[in-house]
This record gives sequence, structure tokens and C-alpha cells, in this order.
Amino acid sequence: MLPPIFTICAADAAVTALLGSDPTRLHPFGKAPQRVALPYAVWRIPTGAPENYLDSAPDVDRWRLQVDVYAGNGNDATAVTEALRDAIEPHAHIVRWGDTDTDPETGNRHISFDVSWHVPR
Repeated sequence: MLPPIFTICAADAAVTALLGSDPTRLHPFGKAPQRVALPYAVWRIPTGAPENYLDSAPDVDRWRLQVDVYAGNGNDATAVTEALRDAIEPHAHIVRWGDTDTDPETGNRHISFDVSWHVPR
């Protein structure tokens, strides 16, 4: 029922080349371990809803995901963002490019983007 972002991205060679494979450093929001190695990414679901119909039960769930990439420098943040984009786009749509900034607490570079993912039931 949930969008398969981890499954899709962890199966992509370009993503695992940057985020590792044991473990892949793509975590649900709030679940990244303390002092996680850079670069890494987190994702969360700000909203979701079934595709409702008047004459039948929903057959698709629609999700909006926010993905945040963190890296030690801008080049690494961009490389991870591009790898995630390329892994996700055959399955879902990037619908917003967000912040590109520096985290004030850690000094890490940060890039944010949103994904619209329709998941068949």
C-alpha cells in the first residue's frame, strides 16, 4: 500500500553506489541513525489518498512524498539527488524541486524534492 521508494531506489546501482547497500542510507523521516554517514536521504509522506470512484472501490492509492538529501558538499548532494531522480522517474513523477541550502545545525548541504506516486492496489 505504501509507495515502494526504498525498494525501487535500493535496487538501483547508481543510488547504491552513492548511498551504500548494507544498509542503503535512504531512511523514513526521523529514522536515520544518529551520526549516519554522508551522504544520505530521508523521505516522508505529507499526504496520501485513495483514488475514489462513484461506481467501484479504489484501485490506486496516491501518495505525495518529500525527499531530503544531505551531503558534505553541494556536488555530492546533487549527485545523490540526480541518482534518486533517475531511479524514481520510471515509476513516479517529480512534482517539485525544493530547497537547496545548508543545514544550519550540521553545515551539511541539503536538497529537497517532492514525488507524486500512484500505487496500484
